[in-house]
Amino acid sequence: MMDGIDEQVRRVVAAHAGLSVDVETLADEEDLYRLGMSSHANVNVMLALEETFDIEFPEEMLRQATFRSLSAIRRSVSLLLVEVSSA
Repeated sequence: MMDGIDEQVRRVVAAHAGLSVDVETLADEEDLYRLGMSSHANVNVMLALEETFDIEFPEEMLRQATFRSLSAIRRSVSLLLVEVSSA
């Protein structure tokens, strides 16, 4: 399942983050803000992730660190998916 999450996260970031580089070439820990993601694009990424995974980011997760890298996004989405499935 992790491969599916990674692929979908990369697809969402590619479509909504407004990066000047190919998302497929990014290392998991690269800083998306340094690569050009604006706060507006961050909101678009968050909304697209919520729609893609049918989740909702709680207020305490609405901070830059949650969306800083592909791995940070993947960890957050995975955590929320576990919460949804156990609810």
